[in-house]
Amino acid sequence: MNSYGERISELITKLGITKTAFADKLNITQPYVSKLIKNGTPSDRLIEDICEKFNVNEKWLRTGEEEMFRPLNRNDEIAKLTSDLFKGEKNSFKERLILALAGLDESEWEMLEKIAEKIAKEKD
Repeated sequence: MNSYGERISELITKLGITKTAFADKLNITQPYVSKLIKNGTPSDRLIEDICEKFNVNEKWLRTGEEEMFRPLNRNDEIAKLTSDLFKGEKNSFKERLILALAGLDESEWEMLEKIAEKIAKEKD
């Protein structure tokens, strides 16, 4: 990868979104994204925004080195799962499961933990 434009284009493709959706998330215009892809250099502020909004590794965006995305911590993974979940099909099994888990009280979580431990022991 030689240029910012190539990396931004690759990022948009990897994210599976349009240039318009990418632009909207960053509060810039789609023609500006197209200009960046052709041969532009984003400002430091825009680089920061891209990295923050899309969890992009800044070194990758600037140089093409290292991985495209920063590793997610546990809370980020949960937030991403939840966000992805509600973008999908309404009333899917995943959505119903997460909503059911969200409604558990402490004693129900303890019971669920015991069931999970029992299943794990039986598997061994």
